Amino acid sequence: MATVLMLFALTLSYQVREPLVPILKSWWLPIHVVFALLGNGVFAFLAISGLMYLLQERFIKTKQIGRIHKLLPSLETLDFINRRGLPIGFFLLSTGIISGALWAESAWGFYWSWDPKETWSLITWFAYAAMIHQRLAMGWRGRRAAVLSILGFALVLFTFLGVSALIGGHHAFQGAQRFMGSGEL
Repeated sequence: MATVLMLFALTLSYQVREPLVPILKSWWLPIHVVFALLGNGVFAFLAISGLMYLLQERFIKTKQIGRIHKLLPSLETLDFINRRGLPIGFFLLSTGIISGALWAESAWGFYWSWDPKETWSLITWFAYAAMIHQRLAMGWRGRRAAVLSILGFALVLFTFLGVSALIGGHHAFQGAQRFMGSGEL
C-alpha cells in the first residue's frame, strides 16, 4: 500500500517555488523518510489484516459462509501475517526514529528536542513494543492481536497526520526558522 501511494506521488509533478531550507538538503532525509514510511506501510498492512481477521472471525461465528468468506485468508494465515509483520514494522519504525535522531544531531547539535512529532513517534514506538511483548510474553494472538494492530495503526495515523495538523512543531517545516531562533537553517 505504501509503495503504491509512493509511486502515485512520484507521478504527480509539482514545482518547488522556494529553495529548500538547508536542513532538507541532507543525505539523512531519504534514509529517515524511507524507513519511517516503510514502517508505517507495514503497520497499515497489519491493520488491514487485522480488519480481515475480525471480519473472517465474524463470518465463521455467525456461520455466514459465502463468497467473501472464501476470498479472505484463514484466521491462522492472518494471525501469522500479524505475528511476522509486527517485528518487521517495529524494526523499520525504530530505524526511522534513530536515523531522524542522527539527522537532528547533525543539523541542530542535539538528538532529541521533544517536538510533538518526535514525542508521538516515541509513544507509537512504545505502543508497538508493548504489542510485541504481549505477543511474545503473554501469548496474545488472534482477536486481541488484530484489535491491537488496528489501534496501533490509528496511533500511527495520528502521529503521521494528526500531530502536524493539530499540534504543529518543527516537523511541519513551517516556522522551522523560528525553532532555531537565529535562522541557522
